[in-house]
Amino acid sequence: MRNVSCFLEVKGISENIIEKKSYAFAINVVNAYKKLEGRGEYVLSKQLLRSGTSIGANVMEGLRAQSRKDFVSKMNIALKEANESEYWIRLLMDTGYLNKVDNQSLLIECKEICRILSSIVKTANNNLNNNVKEPTEEYITSIVELAD
Repeated sequence: MRNVSCFLEVKGISENIIEKKSYAFAINVVNAYKKLEGRGEYVLSKQLLRSGTSIGANVMEGLRAQSRKDFVSKMNIALKEANESEYWIRLLMDTGYLNKVDNQSLLIECKEICRILSSIVKTANNNLNNNVKEPTEEYITSIVELAD
């Protein structure tokens, strides 16, 4: 997380809750993937790796969006990836590849990210529909802060 913080400070952008949580979640997904791969599970774990790491990438792109519509689009994609990740975690748990007790926090973390992103998307869509006027950078910051 230190490298991301340094990058953001140089760019003059402060971290926010969804950025932090999606990055931490991606690290946890990579670690879960390594364990699954070590046990010989390659197919489902790869799906989780792809969707789980994509959330933070789309959040990062959205926070640096060129327009409000671009922001909403990226956050929507991040939400879809978070929902997909929840599905893979549940499937891996229910099939015994992931221990339910040991990985409950991963599922909880994913559900929390889904709730935050859902709130961001809902607020952003409402603002787009109501023609809220403010510069894109301020708009994005205000939407993300509301979700915190």
